[in-house]
Amino acid sequence: MKRLVTAMAIAALAGVGAARADCAPPAIEAPLEGPVKPLERVADYQMILESCARDDKTVLAIRIMKVEGEELLLTVDPETLQTKLERAACWSCREASADAANSRYLRAVETYGASIGQKTRPGATWLENAGLIHGRDNRGVFVTGDLCPSHKPLQRQFLQNLETRNGKIALSLTGSWVARHADDFLWLRQEKAAGRLDIVWTNHSFTHPFRPSLPAGETFILTPGLDPEDEIVNVERLLIANGETPSVFFRYPGLISDSAWGARLRAAHLIPLGADSWLALGERPKPGGVILVHPNGNEPAGLAIFDRLNQSDALPKPFRTLMEAP
Repeated sequence: MKRLVTAMAIAALAGVGAARADCAPPAIEAPLEGPVKPLERVADYQMILESCARDDKTVLAIRIMKVEGEELLLTVDPETLQTKLERAACWSCREASADAANSRYLRAVETYGASIGQKTRPGATWLENAGLIHGRDNRGVFVTGDLCPSHKPLQRQFLQNLETRNGKIALSLTGSWVARHADDFLWLRQEKAAGRLDIVWTNHSFTHPFRPSLPAGETFILTPGLDPEDEIVNVERLLIANGETPSVFFRYPGLISDSAWGARLRAAHLIPLGADSWLALGERPKPGGVILVHPNGNEPAGLAIFDRLNQSDALPKPFRTLMEAP
């Protein structure tokens, strides 16, 4: 798919000043109070991989969509991994060349997507903890928190304590958590907008099914009958519909996956996110590692361990943004 309408063409038609205004990043109206906007606000959502240029800047576009009639792109800086929404009409795009595969971003997609993790037992068909678990160096840690479905309220105090450090956290979001915790989701957006929390939104599947009576290979993301594309894209659509920007990271529910899901994430241009230390399981944080806690109320023991280590300065510092890890 080629969209060859450029910022220069817009300027010729409407004047340079108007073109600059039209090409400002889209501001999707999503008040920080009131009901959560439905994901259906984001229509015609498609996975793509295109190289897009404007002026002297080049980005990769991984999604195209329409929001209230305007065609938008979800773009990725191929070296910093920063994602942004852009107006499609302002960029000249073409199919990504082979050179793009050598970018830091797509190397990470391939490397971590091919990570097999660990077999849970001999002969098991599923994998455990595949993906990114440790940064490129041994400096600091990467704090991540999962927002799995829960009947319990968000542990806001834990996040407020984190704000007194530097507030950097990657939060793995499920659509089913947002459905039950709209007020908590709005609170997180408010904290982010105010600059108190530096949140990277990580995809954690839309439904996050779990039946503890079943083996891991038959529940979580491996539950029979799930639509894999819906599990991926509907979290992204929900975030965009509410004025937020999804990152390029996906965390498997329960850290359980299989080789087919590894291939799906590579096709979706997403980086699977594991954990070097799941604190509630007694795993000790190591310099450069990815820390996993659950601020959704389901795992207070992990939060208590984090707070104890943090207050005693036993956690490696600094807390770093997840984009620096791959």
